[in-house]
Amino acid sequence: MIISSLRNISFSDIRTSSIIKLSTFFICLMFASSCQTPESDKDKVLGPELIGWVTEAMTDIMVHDITNPPLAARFYAYASLAGYEAISQENPDVLSFHGVLNDYPEMKVSGDFPNHHPHVSAVLAMIETAATMQPSGQDLHELRDSFLDSCRFWGFSDRTLEDAMGYGKEISSSILAYAQQDLYKNISNYPRYTPKQEDGYWYPTPPAYFAPVEPYFNSIRPFTLVQPDQFKPKPPVTFSTSTDSEFYKLMQEVYEVELTKEQREIAAFWDCNPFALEETGHLMVGLKQISPGGHWMGITNIACKDANLSFEQAMEITAIVAIGLTDGFLSCWDEKYRSNRIRPETAIRKYIDTSYRPLLQTPPFPEYLSGHSTISTTAATILTHYFGDNFSYTDTVEEKYQLPSRDFTSFLQASEEASISRLYGGIHFMDAIVEGQEQGKLVGNWVIQTLENSGLASPLSLSSLSITD
Repeated sequence: MIISSLRNISFSDIRTSSIIKLSTFFICLMFASSCQTPESDKDKVLGPELIGWVTEAMTDIMVHDITNPPLAARFYAYASLAGYEAISQENPDVLSFHGVLNDYPEMKVSGDFPNHHPHVSAVLAMIETAATMQPSGQDLHELRDSFLDSCRFWGFSDRTLEDAMGYGKEISSSILAYAQQDLYKNISNYPRYTPKQEDGYWYPTPPAYFAPVEPYFNSIRPFTLVQPDQFKPKPPVTFSTSTDSEFYKLMQEVYEVELTKEQREIAAFWDCNPFALEETGHLMVGLKQISPGGHWMGITNIACKDANLSFEQAMEITAIVAIGLTDGFLSCWDEKYRSNRIRPETAIRKYIDTSYRPLLQTPPFPEYLSGHSTISTTAATILTHYFGDNFSYTDTVEEKYQLPSRDFTSFLQASEEASISRLYGGIHFMDAIVEGQEQGKLVGNWVIQTLENSGLASPLSLSSLSITD
């Protein structure tokens, strides 16, 4: 059998798309106080869309690399921290995460970069961090060069850009050193995870029977959590083949669900499975999809743009959402490989209907908790803290994957839909969805509480902002 994976996708489309977007909205160099061209580089203010431009370029590379969901969140977090810290060092109103995040160092720039521009430095620090951490990240250097060319076109001097490059690299170097200490690099030394071949436990599912994803992810350092099992959820419903048991009822609920056209669309919209394959004759073709965290980073970009936030505000929210996503995945993955519960597809085929196939392809890791339910609720909780519980927006994140946009009246409404989509898709039992949502709330509120106690994460006063219709 020939497997045609996403690794065959050319980067030319990624580069072209990103450069076109850059040339389109870099023009939105917003001037601080007038419509006239600022006299100096220091007076120029970049639009927050550039932050989203970087995270979207990162997402494109993750799709190409088939980056797993927890690792993708880790990449977003460190890149966003680099951008945030480049601003924090220069702006006393933007507090550093030193003394707030676990083991976060005090950042000090040793070089002399008097002419650097904090916004330009932040974008470059993000790109440099992502380029170093992501397997195919070196391709971001072409986008970096396009960004610098755009800066020159809009009047930034070579001296300003040279200092911004030096400043951004120093910040990135410090963030990368911090990332090296989170113990992720040690995971490759752990013994290969072997699934239990016993009733009730998770086992790889067709069509590709992928190996389990990140079984040791809970061994890395959290950003805000004291430890990954800080909010240890209650155990899942006990496995049983008895037809009158609670577990059997959970199986029947998944098996018997009758989906409307809209529910099928919801399941497809929130699929976000980087490992999905489509069987075509004797071929299995990899489907181009982002991770759940990538989807919520896209939502964050949309919200920041719609609310016309400043570069600083958007950078803070982007970093905190990424931190929350990582801690949410840590918390969820800690439980996944503790309870190690069987997936609906495996259970239903074995105990109810051997021909059963779920609407969505089953991801390659244990079932309980639902990862999408956990991190969607975490992200929605953080975004609601900033924007309020009645922030309407149109989610266009999946349009590039040939899925139509969806409208939401709040982030929590979106997270509810993302959560129930796992039942519609046939890949989660209902208790994993409900408890995943609870876990997400606990982690999201903990992230906000931790930051608020340090003077960070103040809610936005949206009444003073111009919200885009």
